[in-house]
Amino acid sequence: MIMAIVVPRRPAPPKTAPLSRADDIPRRSRRAYRKPRQLSLPAPRTWGGSRPGAGRPRGARPRAWHRSQPEHLARHPVHLTFRARAGLPSLRTPRLFAVVLEVIRAVAHRPDCRVVHFTVQDDHLHLIVEADDGRALSSGARGFAIRVARAVNRVLGRRGPVWDSRYHRRDLTTPTETRWALLYVLANWLKDHPDGRGLDPCSSAAWFDGWQERRVRAGSPPGPSPVAPARVWLITTGWKKAGPLSVRARPRPPKSWRRTARAGRAGGVAWVEL
Repeated sequence: MIMAIVVPRRPAPPKTAPLSRADDIPRRSRRAYRKPRQLSLPAPRTWGGSRPGAGRPRGARPRAWHRSQPEHLARHPVHLTFRARAGLPSLRTPRLFAVVLEVIRAVAHRPDCRVVHFTVQDDHLHLIVEADDGRALSSGARGFAIRVARAVNRVLGRRGPVWDSRYHRRDLTTPTETRWALLYVLANWLKDHPDGRGLDPCSSAAWFDGWQERRVRAGSPPGPSPVAPARVWLITTGWKKAGPLSVRARPRPPKSWRRTARAGRAGGVAWVEL
């Protein structure tokens, strides 16, 4: 008799989803394989930082910034502007212009920083100087500003600052730029006096020998020159490559009369835009 032995079959394991890659990786290594998620940017700050209207309030005319100046080269003349504080009398009045001219005569022939042209206006003055290096330029400009401030305070019997801010500097590197600067300095008074004729008596225009008109060049200046003779090529010869200068040219007319050089002559006056 043959007896059959029935062995119960082991139940099959339940079907499960296939293992993912993360299940094959040890738990301590799963952090590196997490799905990246988008992070939101932090909320903007409501104070500080760069924004329109931030910083010290500005007046009607912005002041010169206290920034590092570019390296100065001796072959480049420099245009300096000094602006007086509001409330002072005009610098063109006889008593104030006399002391300013006295200071210009005293510092014009400095060996390392020479004044070659100037103009004195109601509330500011312009200089064109030649300096051997940056240190001589800075020292000469600061010394001039201090001496003028002391002289003005002495005449007015007052104390306190005279200049509104530090001086503004512009290096003249090309013949065209130098020509524009010469016209701007020597004819600057015509911006406020459009009906003026001749040369500005409160400037070095009378001692400038580069005018186009022969009658002006042939005229005798009113006494010895208060400025030093130019040595830099851009002031002596270079600016002439950009064209002659006429005593009838204006650096910039009032806005209501402003015209470009292409417009030609209007009313016998050659407007020159700067």
